[in-house]
Amino acid sequence: MRINNASLHHYIMKHIIDKGNAPKVAEMAEAFNVASDEMITALKALQDYHGVVLHPISSEVWVMHPFSCAPTNFWIESDSGCWWGNCAWCALGAAALLERDLTITTNLGAESRQVTIEIRAGKVINENLFIHFPIPMVNAWDNVIYTCSTMLMFESESDIESWCARHSMGKGDVQPINKVWEFSKVWYGNHLSPNWVKWSVDEAKEIFARFNLVNPVWDMPSSNSQF
Repeated sequence: MRINNASLHHYIMKHIIDKGNAPKVAEMAEAFNVASDEMITALKALQDYHGVVLHPISSEVWVMHPFSCAPTNFWIESDSGCWWGNCAWCALGAAALLERDLTITTNLGAESRQVTIEIRAGKVINENLFIHFPIPMVNAWDNVIYTCSTMLMFESESDIESWCARHSMGKGDVQPINKVWEFSKVWYGNHLSPNWVKWSVDEAKEIFARFNLVNPVWDMPSSNSQF
């Protein structure tokens, strides 16, 4: 098997979906018939391409959007498996990739009140939820783990405003869950493809515009580089 960004991304993504966890460096090295050092170099190239996030010491897979390989506030569960999503957006993206009935359990605003979102036959059952996007997309990859940790679910915009005041967080964009669900289907729609290519900034901007995401949070200078 030839190793490149697309083939490595597909191998890891399929492993996560099938088994609920990421393959280890040694396992990937064996699968691609390369030395561990060569595999780590390939993983770091995929990370530079924004296709994976690695543990800084071990170079094992930490995050492959939309999935997390470490515990988060978004637990995804179906009859055939369970996973962690990185954030509200990622959890919905994971649900779209999984293409099965499932639930997403999270705490509103990552605080004490828990809610379970049901997705049945491709539809979100409990619609009266909102997702907050406080970090400008132009800064999303400055610290993508932190960015994801702030994309949370709430019951109302007023709840978001009080949450922002309580945690000294600037208010960003607020979108209803059903809109983010449809957006996530498109955003993550190619993530299991063997020919996966990371969205460029310009492609990302086009998708944002398609879903009428016009808050300044979504603004980015035009670029052909990967998002």
